[in-house]
Amino acid sequence: MEEHIVIIGNGISGVTAARHIRKLSDKKITIISAETDYFFSRTALMYVYMGHMTFEHTQPYENWFWKKNKINLKKGYVKHVETNKKTLVFENGETLVYDKLIIATGSKPNKFGWPGQDLEGVMGLYSKQDLESLEQHAPNHEVCKRAVIVGGGLIGIELAEMLNSRNIPVTFLVRETSFWNGILPEGESEMINSHIKNHHIDLRLNTNLKEIISDENGKVKSVIIEETGEEIPCQVVGLTAGVSPNIDFIKNSNIETNKGIKVNRFLETNIPDIFAIGDCAEQHEAIDQRPPIEAVWYTGRMMGETLAQTICGNKTAYKPGHWFNSAKFLDIEYQTYGWVHGLKGKPDYEKHFHWKHEDDTKCITIAFNKNTNVFLGINTFGIRMRHDTFDKWLTEKRDVDYVINHLTEANFDPEFYRHYETEILAAYKNQFQTV
Repeated sequence: MEEHIVIIGNGISGVTAARHIRKLSDKKITIISAETDYFFSRTALMYVYMGHMTFEHTQPYENWFWKKNKINLKKGYVKHVETNKKTLVFENGETLVYDKLIIATGSKPNKFGWPGQDLEGVMGLYSKQDLESLEQHAPNHEVCKRAVIVGGGLIGIELAEMLNSRNIPVTFLVRETSFWNGILPEGESEMINSHIKNHHIDLRLNTNLKEIISDENGKVKSVIIEETGEEIPCQVVGLTAGVSPNIDFIKNSNIETNKGIKVNRFLETNIPDIFAIGDCAEQHEAIDQRPPIEAVWYTGRMMGETLAQTICGNKTAYKPGHWFNSAKFLDIEYQTYGWVHGLKGKPDYEKHFHWKHEDDTKCITIAFNKNTNVFLGINTFGIRMRHDTFDKWLTEKRDVDYVINHLTEANFDPEFYRHYETEILAAYKNQFQTV
């Protein structure tokens, strides 16, 4: 009888693991999800709301794909894992036996015990249900006269852009002194502050939520600001103050957890034949400077590919390589390769070269070791750069002078776009007085 691989979660991590296990074997595979019938691209939810695509367009595979590839799909919510019996217990009382279990349950929006945080009209931006709730409570600016977003990360700026696209006024509460300045260097963070305000979004820095006020029907009526006591009337509150691993269902099991499910470099938990991948997994062995929990799309995919090798007999360690990520701040594209620290966690040896265009929508920051001049990383805003080029330069440990003088090789902007390498090189020479 074929070994039964059960995967809890049908996000990018779980589905990638299933697809690659199928490529490598004839094992029985079951994917469990309580959210949707079929896998969809979570990062595309915003474009459904903005009218660029339908929800069906976010599904990379036709519905027949799963049956054809002998990947069983089960809709249901797992309530408990009986590790000693290798059995899952569902909320409705059903059970399912596994030989190997992969937990890929992703993240959930953070809540910090704010009064009113569970009212109707309060939501995150993570699940299909969040999208449906947003459509219900903020279909247009006549139904939703104002929305308040709490938390200044990437999900917050996405939600602001979505609401902005339907002309819904937005107040954006950010507790930091500058937008995302725990991650971005000062110049970049300040540029994004200006860009948000230029889109007529009411950005409130150094501002915390105190409570969410209900109307007589249990719906959002307003929010109260902690610092001033100001009441802001609104119909929608977006909670986007980060995410945390979605692992409540295993809290009473003997699977070891911290913030996430603790795994080693092979993505194994402390229980034989149980693995965790994606946003819910927490590495307890440091990998370079990477955070122990990586809530990033591409790392989830890589973990799924890696674990499939192990499941199919070729034990393989997770080796994600150089850090990279990309995002969008309204209409400014952002890419990062290697490590460029903001004020938080910046090591003493890290020095920055920063260039910003006069239009205040394009800039780069290059980080290098001030003792050795070795290139450490780059952030780019409004200028597209090639991932493979920077990955190569980081591996080769090129110095910062080399990177600056060869930036043209990395540029990925389409034909006829203006290039800025000459200006960047001149600014670098002026700033560091190099020859």
